Amino acid sequence: MRIRLANAGDAGSVLAVYAPVVEGTAISFELVVPPVEEMAARITERWPAHPWLVAEDQCGVVGYAYAGRFSGRAAYDWSVEVSVYIAAAARGRHVGRGLYTALFALLAAQGYRQAMAGATLPNAVSVALHESMGFTPVGVYRAVGWKHGGWHDVGWWQRPLIDGNEPPTRPIPLDELPAGALDAAIAAGEAALA
Repeated sequence: MRIRLANAGDAGSVLAVYAPVVEGTAISFELVVPPVEEMAARITERWPAHPWLVAEDQCGVVGYAYAGRFSGRAAYDWSVEVSVYIAAAARGRHVGRGLYTALFALLAAQGYRQAMAGATLPNAVSVALHESMGFTPVGVYRAVGWKHGGWHDVGWWQRPLIDGNEPPTRPIPLDELPAGALDAAIAAGEAALA
């Protein structure tokens, strides 16, 4: 299995992972599976500020993870919201751990300070993954989303990416990272797959 940066051409494969989550669960609050063109735009519009990663095996993409702005207000520029989705057939193979390990290494190299993650509750698998990756719970939005005939809570977790209280510098775009930073992050993620 390998991890790499996603591109617009991965949109169909990413949707194959995501569509069952949208259609059959309340894990995603989207009510309709987005078209492939929209998914391609989601991947490319974040570049080069925020990474999208895919994990693939001999059968194709089996999971993906990404980061995006936590909020549009300028003081939040060093915080990101992260998500990871894994195909049902690949669960239990450490794909989420590998993707998150690579993603967090990239985000730290870019200079981001904090990662936030939300999870529809109850979701023991997502909670266990996030907490095993160093996230701590910070709160719950109660009955915040209506899907599949019921109201759902969303729990929020936070994880530091870089320690220290010194003033930050602007996050580094992915295409301006020092030589080797991307390869090192990917290697760390792939090592976590074992």
